[in-house]
Amino acid sequence: MSHAKSHTGLIWKVFSFLSLVTIVEVFLGINKPDLLHLNQLLGTSLLNWIFLILTLVKAYGIAWYFMHLKDEKTWFRRAIVWPVFFFIVYLSFFLLYEGAALNDILNEWTRWTY
Repeated sequence: MSHAKSHTGLIWKVFSFLSLVTIVEVFLGINKPDLLHLNQLLGTSLLNWIFLILTLVKAYGIAWYFMHLKDEKTWFRRAIVWPVFFFIVYLSFFLLYEGAALNDILNEWTRWTY
């Protein structure tokens, strides 16, 4: 009779890590520190980049443990994770950079007067 290895401890560790990252995101989203919110990097605020990076970390953690990529061969993990990671970074960069550029253009045309 074989006994299945319990993953309860691992699940709680992953849950704790994902909860901690989420708590940091919520804290930063509510407080919006001026140091991060008002400084720009590559077309958007540092706060947006932090949100993006933390979201990618959470997505990778979910895929790593709950989609069982941890147990796959290295080349298979890389074939799945790297294209998705670079595609998300590519889309996020253009969304944030072009969104800021569009905002600058529209600010020239829009005059809000009261």
